[in-house]
Amino acid sequence: MKNEHEEIEVFTVADVEVIEKTSPFQGYFRVDKYRFRHRLHGGGMGAEISREIFERGHAANCLLYDADLDLLVFIEQFRPGAYAAITSPWFEGNTSPWLIEVVAGIIDEGESPEEVVRREAVEEANCEILSIEPVCHYLVTPGGSSESVFVFCGQVDASNAGGVHGLKEEGEDIRVFTMTPNEAFSALDEGRINNSMTLIPLYWFRQNHVRLQAKWRRE
Repeated sequence: MKNEHEEIEVFTVADVEVIEKTSPFQGYFRVDKYRFRHRLHGGGMGAEISREIFERGHAANCLLYDADLDLLVFIEQFRPGAYAAITSPWFEGNTSPWLIEVVAGIIDEGESPEEVVRREAVEEANCEILSIEPVCHYLVTPGGSSESVFVFCGQVDASNAGGVHGLKEEGEDIRVFTMTPNEAFSALDEGRINNSMTLIPLYWFRQNHVRLQAKWRRE
């Protein structure tokens, strides 16, 4: 047992030995198969492990906020992963695969995360981001996927936010709507918002609401 004041060694990617990497499946997404070993906390290298990793790419999302109207802009769309999940016995029968979300997109080669959310805010919500704050960068489900998400909060004019948007060629059917912060916090507390890409920025916003309203108010 380590003393509480003893320095703890930090492992890095250099402590992983990749024996083989293949890509047995490539469709809309890709699945990679790794054979690897890694260092152990007790010393030495562990035995060989084989794992399939869902390679979805990396993404960025943004919670849109109008400080003058004190409104948050959300989207709602069907998610096939949610549909697959709620058919399990762990969800109540009235759980919907149409999710309340924030605007988001996959980071393409040559793009920055901020460029992604500025583009997606226009495509998905018909809103232009005027100012932006970074929130965090997190791993979505590191036990089986490489995906990470960059999270932002963006200042917008929500006076005309609404309607249905998205790219038809990508099968998008995205409803745009607004909620007051208190309405959003109630949806959060009641479990009506149940995906990490929305939970994380909204919990952050609850702690930063007053500061952002003072900072971004244009009146």
